[in-house]
Amino acid sequence: MGEKRRGQEEEKLREEMEIPEELGAVEDIADQNDGDTGETTDLQAELEQTKERMLRIAADADNYKKRMEREKEKMVKYAGENILRELLPTVDNLERALEQAKTETKDADSKLASMLEGIELTYKGLLSVLEKFEVTPIESVGREFNPDEMDALTMEASDEVPANHVISEFAKGYRFKDRVLRHAQVVVSSGKDS
Repeated sequence: MGEKRRGQEEEKLREEMEIPEELGAVEDIADQNDGDTGETTDLQAELEQTKERMLRIAADADNYKKRMEREKEKMVKYAGENILRELLPTVDNLERALEQAKTETKDADSKLASMLEGIELTYKGLLSVLEKFEVTPIESVGREFNPDEMDALTMEASDEVPANHVISEFAKGYRFKDRVLRHAQVVVSSGKDS
């Protein structure tokens, strides 16, 4: 009886408010689900948790994508770093050969002079290639010791060079773009001998 009465009241209310029958059917379904509010609440809570998880996953994916793009840019920017580092000992050997040849050419014959000229051309060519790829030498002799660009091999007393300044280089340091490719290996002044 309660159902019949309820239906009559809804029919009367619909007529008074001029509610179309289709909306009444929707209300009937909503009324039927009123008894399932616990289940509906559980489903809504689960839906909210799933939404939150999906948002977190989307944010993590976006962060991962951005991090990979930064890594890719860094790899492209410094792609030739290892190759260039391998070329530096060749530059060192050419510099040493030039120094040796210059000291011995004062009384040397024309063969030694032409060899020296060939070495100088090779050295200049190699330096121009390095320069083309933005590899530049780090000037260190006479400058204050900088551990970010230099490795101190030893310290020596010096009357001419102030303390904590570079006396000489064993191997030049090089910079690749804005990074130190190789630290200069230097001898540092300890100041005047006491």
